[in-house]
Amino acid sequence: MKPTFGQRLDTVTRNSLPVLLTLLLVLLNVIPLHIPGLSRVMPVLPLMAVYHWAIYRPQLMPPLAVFLIGACYDVLSGTPLGVNALVFLIVYGVVVFQQRFFVGKSFVVVWLGFGLMALGASVVSWILVSILAVAVVEPKAVFFQFILNFSFFPLLAWLFLYFQNAYLKLE
Repeated sequence: MKPTFGQRLDTVTRNSLPVLLTLLLVLLNVIPLHIPGLSRVMPVLPLMAVYHWAIYRPQLMPPLAVFLIGACYDVLSGTPLGVNALVFLIVYGVVVFQQRFFVGKSFVVVWLGFGLMALGASVVSWILVSILAVAVVEPKAVFFQFILNFSFFPLLAWLFLYFQNAYLKLE
């Protein structure tokens, strides 16, 4: 039997959830909080989403969406255009390549994996921004941002797992 329009719309909406949640995190990340220096160390929430969805539902977070999310984040955060787009794509590619390693592992393994990816992403971002600025950017902020990324991941992972279990049907 052919699915109705409502069923197709429901499927499209559910399958768009990872991309929409990640775009929401982009917006949350760039809301001005008027706390001096916070924007330099604010955790990169969309990076956590890219990592999670690359492990558990890469088919719902295609590389083009990852690139566009990164570019959107670059534009809204004031980062040189292409830095986060490239970093997100690198993280996505590495995680998808190693997906079989992560699936079925304990949360601690997934969290430590994120820690390694976040550290690598921070270093690559720092190098790219330094090259594009033609000056060495202060590395202390990168370190604190990594610590916040690592610390915030469990909270967001729980949120992603909730949405995944509640709204995304197994295929």
